[in-house]
Amino acid sequence: MLFRDFSVYLQKIEAISSRLDITAVLADLFKDLAKNAQAKEEIVLATYLMQGSLVPSYLSLEFQMSEKMLIKTLARVQAKANQPESKSKDNLFAEVDQNLFSDHATLEKKLTAEYKAMGDIGELFEKVLTESKNVQELVNQPSISEVHRSLRAIALTSGPGSQEQKIELLANLLQRLDPLSAKYISRIILGKMRLGFSTMTLIDALSFVKNNSKIDSANLEKAFFKKADLGKLAQAYLLDQRDLSSSDLLKTYQVELGVPVSPVLCQRLNSAHEIIEKMGEVIAEPKYDGLRVQIHINKEKFADNGLTYKAFTRNLEDVTPMFPELAEVARSLAVQNCILDTEAVGIDKKTGKFLPFQETIQRKRKHGIADKAIELPICFYTFDLILLNNQVLTEEPLLVRKQKLAATVLDNAAIKKTEYVLIHEPAVLKTFHEAQLKLGLEGAVMKQKDSQYIAGRKSWRWVKIKEEEGSHGKLSDTIDCLMLGYYFGKGKRQSFGIGALLVGVLSQDQNGSLVVKSLSKIGTGLTDEQFREVKKLADQHLSQANRKPIIYDVDKNLFPDVWLEPYLVLEIAADEISKSPIHSAGVALRFPRLVKIRTDKSFEEATTLKELAEIHIAN
Repeated sequence: MLFRDFSVYLQKIEAISSRLDITAVLADLFKDLAKNAQAKEEIVLATYLMQGSLVPSYLSLEFQMSEKMLIKTLARVQAKANQPESKSKDNLFAEVDQNLFSDHATLEKKLTAEYKAMGDIGELFEKVLTESKNVQELVNQPSISEVHRSLRAIALTSGPGSQEQKIELLANLLQRLDPLSAKYISRIILGKMRLGFSTMTLIDALSFVKNNSKIDSANLEKAFFKKADLGKLAQAYLLDQRDLSSSDLLKTYQVELGVPVSPVLCQRLNSAHEIIEKMGEVIAEPKYDGLRVQIHINKEKFADNGLTYKAFTRNLEDVTPMFPELAEVARSLAVQNCILDTEAVGIDKKTGKFLPFQETIQRKRKHGIADKAIELPICFYTFDLILLNNQVLTEEPLLVRKQKLAATVLDNAAIKKTEYVLIHEPAVLKTFHEAQLKLGLEGAVMKQKDSQYIAGRKSWRWVKIKEEEGSHGKLSDTIDCLMLGYYFGKGKRQSFGIGALLVGVLSQDQNGSLVVKSLSKIGTGLTDEQFREVKKLADQHLSQANRKPIIYDVDKNLFPDVWLEPYLVLEIAADEISKSPIHSAGVALRFPRLVKIRTDKSFEEATTLKELAEIHIAN
């Protein structure tokens, strides 16, 4: 498929607000890709590109090109396009024009001003290339595969002089592209496609290709949970195993070493009594206040990084370089390969005690890793085994997985097995939970002893007791809110550029599409430092042209000064939930305050309106 035709599909999607209509267009795109002579390659690459990446979400291949570099590139392209071909008598002002357009600094200043006015780098690229002289002369438009190779070459360019090389490579690519393609190329480079669909929408679209309905979506979602790579799933479902039913595909599409497995998440219940009543005898273990890390070990080494280990966060981000301790973990395991589910917890060097999450999260960084590793050591507390020596264990009972884990991991400074006990009495469970709290942990996690490893929180396999009553607020639990936008504020906070936050929770519309309902405007309960930190993170996810994202349901009287794309999750405590005539959730929080910024959670893991209804004022 030509990249130009691919871009036309993206343009259609961008103009649509209905999730059902977006799903239909995506299905048409997948159908066209599947017919292509290069379908096997391009259906995978197109899936990544439409998500604003060259690779699946769990891999890290960044362009290292800023908006300023993109504008430099655009100035170069514009200068070349407008350079006079001759100084003949037909163009008396050719020398003046040439001087004007060779002045890149002037062009960059002009383009920067236009970009600020437009608010979207893609629209700027489309406008400039549309105005270029030779736009009608383009021939031999590149395919999706050719564009992907060119973009990959840009991303892999590094070392001295690499910025200039990247600019030149991109300028050469843009000269082969039509304006619409240039629009989406620039957005891919910045990782901001602004197309308004989620992973689940893409999964629904795959089902629509074969069924014109979401009938296969549930099985496709389960398959994705096993191997979180949408490109590979699209290829398997639409091409390699197209004749299999989705239930049969689910049996063959298995966990793969080096590709993250979507993690099991905890449900919440109010008390030890309720947990035992619902789950019977449970495995109870400590709930560490750390960073969820899935560790993949391969003694034959991974081809892409040359190491014997990989690590992924709960939202499938590759964090391998951030944990030098993983080398010791790999050396200590007498296995061919395995996948471990762990919690990375910071350890105080002086006392040996656990550090809180806000300190542990400092290890999640790109620079100064070695120094930080010495300053803030990590221990991986492992509690589950997903794969061992090429044998997938996800369908084994948890107790069996625990037994195999015990035989696999020998405790050392870098990795330790999480201790657990079998409990069937509420009083004993309550005592165990309180003992963990006294140790400075988050309490206990309870798990069905015969449960399989199935991702998400759609069952009662894993459960935690709700927030210790009164520890942060009068409500029985904290709420993971999505930050929708912020207000500038007055007085002292005006200097921060932020004075209050608008947050919301997840819900669904009548078609089952994702909607975010506003829940609270938060102007207190944050320190000055927290306001600064929230603004810094928020400004990395500003919405296009400061427009309200289509999935947000917000009363016009609550519109913030700055809208954000759905990304940033904040853990909020409050004293009460009261009815609200203005918030679209129908309720609002009283005396809300920020507990922590949840950079370890994706926005799709925020609290739902249904979960919010189960939270009450603590006794």
